[in-house]
Amino acid sequence: MPASQAFFIVLTGGLAGSSGASAASIALALLALAFAAAYLAYALPRLAPRQAAVLSTAVALAALATSWLLLATASLWWPVWPAVVAIAFGHLGQRLVRVPARGAVKLPQRAAPKPVPKPAATSESKPPARTTQSPDRAQLGRYRIDRQLGRGAMGAVYLGQDPKIGRPVAIKTMALTQEFDGAELAEARARFFREAETAGRLQHRDIVTIFDAGEDQDLAYIAMEFLKGNDLQRYTQGAHLLPVPVVLRIVARVGEALAYAHSQGVVHRDIKPANVMVELPTDTVKVTDFGIARITDSSRTRTGMVLGTPSYMSPEQMAGRRVDGRSDLYSLGVMLFQLLTGRLPHQADSMAKLMYQIANDPAPDIRTLRADLPEPLANVVALALEKRPEVRYADGHQLAADLRTIASAYAPLADAAGTPEAPPPPESDGFAATVKFSRDDPRHNSGP
Repeated sequence: MPASQAFFIVLTGGLAGSSGASAASIALALLALAFAAAYLAYALPRLAPRQAAVLSTAVALAALATSWLLLATASLWWPVWPAVVAIAFGHLGQRLVRVPARGAVKLPQRAAPKPVPKPAATSESKPPARTTQSPDRAQLGRYRIDRQLGRGAMGAVYLGQDPKIGRPVAIKTMALTQEFDGAELAEARARFFREAETAGRLQHRDIVTIFDAGEDQDLAYIAMEFLKGNDLQRYTQGAHLLPVPVVLRIVARVGEALAYAHSQGVVHRDIKPANVMVELPTDTVKVTDFGIARITDSSRTRTGMVLGTPSYMSPEQMAGRRVDGRSDLYSLGVMLFQLLTGRLPHQADSMAKLMYQIANDPAPDIRTLRADLPEPLANVVALALEKRPEVRYADGHQLAADLRTIASAYAPLADAAGTPEAPPPPESDGFAATVKFSRDDPRHNSGP
């Protein structure tokens, strides 16, 4: 049979040039419909939209080509159009309405537009509540997904299992290709994997451990240590403030962790209560989320980029200038202020006013908010919140040492909850060159 005649019969459904459907044609038609049903029910829902479009087109063309070849070579026509039409309409329906598997929820798709910043008093959003929802896929890379732990603006965090050694892991995800386009996509991907690069090189007991990073079907993920407990955000409200000795011990450990990170050339850039996890019964403290950290000795470092949470930014970071570890220590000072008093040192009803206050207005003395706090502690907070980086604490070890000295006055509460501290790591040449202070220097918080 000529190929042109075969192609015409395929296109017209066999109405021309075919006297009837043979048993073989009927069997092939039923097999094609069964394959189309299986593809639509099991394969298509698990594919990303672009992959589904490519595969559906390929399957339909393969079915048409097979029918044409059979008719041209063996005069065996089989009605392939029902299967092709089923695939086409099934794919269209799947594209319009993405229905997750039974009992499942969707992984993060395109994030909602970024909200306008709220007043400084409430600008830090509460951490996402832990849930028991299940993701719409069973695996990311080699990790099995169990349930969703939380969701942020551009991604989600899931509890998973590493099948190689059977340990639980927290898996942070971001649907990069559905969040960004073009150059923004490249920058977002670089920034996401920079978290794994920077945090993965940090080995400290008070910094979250990064195990792995990868990308699976357009979904980037980072597998990290699964942490129990809660972040410090819940302890920043007046009714839930922690005892002073506990606050000093936690902040001192964060200061030591930052000193170690700075000695490795890594600046966190977003220190805040929501990025410090604690488990009080086991005395666990972990600094998390190096997602916007930048390696200070990297050629990728650029000035003029403002990243972080506004109320915790240092004056130099708010101005878009190049920052070093002293900026993290300013942010840690803001966190210390909030954990002690239940409020932020600077609050405003607009971003412009907040930026002006951070750059110019001295922070309040914590004793005006809590008269029971000692003067040495007020001096430490004031020095941490110094506007000028060259006058501020230059080293996290210094800040931690001062806090422990003050905490010793709160014995026996401080001794009852404490654990032996690991010896501090050696400093790098970069931070050894920063400004040091003697204990006799005045502790003040004047503007520039």
